[in-house]
Amino acid sequence: MHGEYKVPGGKLVVVDLGVEDGRLRDVRVAGDFFLEPDEALLAIDRALEGAPADTDARGLAARVEAALPEGAVMFGFTAEAVGVAVRRALAHATDWTDYDWQLIHEGPQSPALHMALDEVLTEEVALGQRPPTLRVWEWASPAVIIGSFQSLRNEVDPEGARRHGIEVVRRISGGGAMFVEPGNTITYSLYVPESLVSGLSFPDSYAYLDDWVLGALGDMGIAAWYQPLNDIATDAGKIGGAAQKRLVTGSGAVLHHVTMSYDIDADKMLEVLRIGREKLSDKGTRSAKKRVDPLRRQTGLPRAAVIGRMIDSFRERYGLADGTVTEEETARARRLAKEKFGAPEWTARVP
Repeated sequence: MHGEYKVPGGKLVVVDLGVEDGRLRDVRVAGDFFLEPDEALLAIDRALEGAPADTDARGLAARVEAALPEGAVMFGFTAEAVGVAVRRALAHATDWTDYDWQLIHEGPQSPALHMALDEVLTEEVALGQRPPTLRVWEWASPAVIIGSFQSLRNEVDPEGARRHGIEVVRRISGGGAMFVEPGNTITYSLYVPESLVSGLSFPDSYAYLDDWVLGALGDMGIAAWYQPLNDIATDAGKIGGAAQKRLVTGSGAVLHHVTMSYDIDADKMLEVLRIGREKLSDKGTRSAKKRVDPLRRQTGLPRAAVIGRMIDSFRERYGLADGTVTEEETARARRLAKEKFGAPEWTARVP
């Protein structure tokens, strides 16, 4: 069995192993990491040899840490990363480069249709009817998107939303509310097979699926990092947040979507989001602007240029062919947008 794990912001860890009588055999760890002294690598292999095959990543990491020579230095990886690579080998996990990725970047869509497309395209990947896909959103109108489990009345000021003409929709993933205005927001979704994140814990999967965009931001001069559980942050402040939904349809698939702030009208946001106003009531709007630090200020680039560089970065890493939403997918999404995501019963399902 063969498993690989690219440490977010770090190096690649590769593990080859077998299983005999429920225990790990012939374990060999390799990668482009740095490790001192040389004999520490053999110590890692020996630590994993004979471990029960159902040991979780933390348990495997504990074995590695206990076996390392005194003063050993691991750079670009950790004992936990070795454990994750082992779990991915045992789960027959796939890698980004195993797939022919497709890009969807179409014209502006309504907020409800975006919610519906996320559900439909994730299902299509789960059923093997669509390749893994990166979709970059364009917004037709301003919106507040609340998480699947958030209370509508606790998150949104209805009078503020009406006054500013902002539609409120509920997505299928968890997490917090998003305040979106066309031209001020960069949003994308990844629709990936469950096997791509096999062997990863829930938090690790966020970091793993965000790693490419951290690299893209780095190429634009932004030193960004993953901040558990679901934020993309810089020294200047938060620039984005992620959310996930896992479907068990077919072979399983993961929806991972991210919203990043290109620019922000903090005054308007505080008139629409109750939770934002409460969090910042003692510090005022100035703190809202500091809390979220837009990409426009950090890059000095037009929004389209930022998106273009992100797409180019993904294509250089993994390959990316231009695609479209099919007629059948569009028809299904339009029905869902009307019957589910545009319906008060769904939006207010948690009042």
